[in-house]
Amino acid sequence: MTPQDYVQQKAAASGSSFYYAFLFLPAERRAAITAFYAFCREVDDVVDEVTEPDVAARKLAWWSSEVAQAYQGKPSHPVLQALMPHTAPYAIRQDQLQAVIRGCQMDLEQTRYLDHPALERYCHLVAGVVGEVSAGIFGQTQPETTAYAHTLGQAFQLTNIIRDVGEDALRGRIYLPINELQRFEVKAHDILQRKHSERFVALMRFQAQRAHALYDQALNLLPAADRRSQKPGLMMASIYRTLLREIEAENFQVLDRRIALTPLRKLWLAWKVQALGRL
Repeated sequence: MTPQDYVQQKAAASGSSFYYAFLFLPAERRAAITAFYAFCREVDDVVDEVTEPDVAARKLAWWSSEVAQAYQGKPSHPVLQALMPHTAPYAIRQDQLQAVIRGCQMDLEQTRYLDHPALERYCHLVAGVVGEVSAGIFGQTQPETTAYAHTLGQAFQLTNIIRDVGEDALRGRIYLPINELQRFEVKAHDILQRKHSERFVALMRFQAQRAHALYDQALNLLPAADRRSQKPGLMMASIYRTLLREIEAENFQVLDRRIALTPLRKLWLAWKVQALGRL
């Protein structure tokens, strides 16, 4: 199996909404974003799939070393072998890849966040930076597009947090800020026990409003000159925001189930942005 085959399989197997947006890119850009996405999946899977924290920490340390080695011209993992040819053409920096790894390390070091600014730091590393790299691969020409991509990445991450509350609880993690749990009188124990309540719904409605505000902010930040090149990000925005609205319509029944869009619906939403240019 070639490195290119490996990253293609990694991206396709994830079933992520991102994959559907990649399908509409020219071959070279699609190869770059697929390799970058596979890298993000690899390091994220370390945290989600390795049960021993010290083993996971060693694996992430290995990835950090592997990235440094790759930028010295000696990548050994197929993901970085696939990614490195694209780093110069799309200005993908080593510190950006290391930031993604640091974000995953945060998952090993803490399972709670005191307030939203603390959560924002995590979202910056695992999603904001990812958005910035992706925008460059898609074809960014305006510096203002960086702020759009970073904000959109954070909107995606908040949507993921809302969708995955129940799954994260099974791992002992709560990404909802502690001071906001207190404000809405929702006990961490109830989330860990996956107990749905009206107070929980009110808390989640507040989180959804924040996510919607980030989507609006991001779209307002996107320069008109880059709107065409950033269509893949707009496709993802359409898919993720539709998912968020589905979760709202289901009254935030996310503690004991995973609400998702069908692959066909994701493809339809992506195609609609590609063909019609609107979300």
